Amino acid sequence: MNRTDLVAELAKKSGLLWISYAGHTRAVWHEWVGDAVCVVAGGSEQPLPDIERHQTVILSLRSKSTRALVAEVKATVEVVAPGSEHWEAVTTALKAGRLNLADGDHAIERWAIESVVVRLVPTDEISLPDQIATTIRHTSPHLTR
Repeated sequence: MNRTDLVAELAKKSGLLWISYAGHTRAVWHEWVGDAVCVVAGGSEQPLPDIERHQTVILSLRSKSTRALVAEVKATVEVVAPGSEHWEAVTTALKAGRLNLADGDHAIERWAIESVVVRLVPTDEISLPDQIATTIRHTSPHLTR
């Protein structure tokens, strides 16, 4: 399995990953759609302040079974605007994967108004566990191997 396939496999198997940018690390729910991790943020959804203003973020991916850190990957941030090429596929997948939606029939419309939807497209800059610093930042998830 090559490194890109590893990122896709890990992201597909886990409903949670960590996004690091602007000095903060946040756990988020996501969906893997096509070639990217997709996330809805803001409004009444998970907070990822100003993610749309960043060009890149770091994704920390863990094993679903052992919870061990398996990879970190740099990803480019692409905003998915309502009506754009990826809007329907991404928001449909996010809606299907979102647990406990109070407004399931209107979630996508709400996201278009109050949230930002982003695609986080992995780059070739991938670090495997032996290449990741084990110094734990204050907001980082616990590192285990």
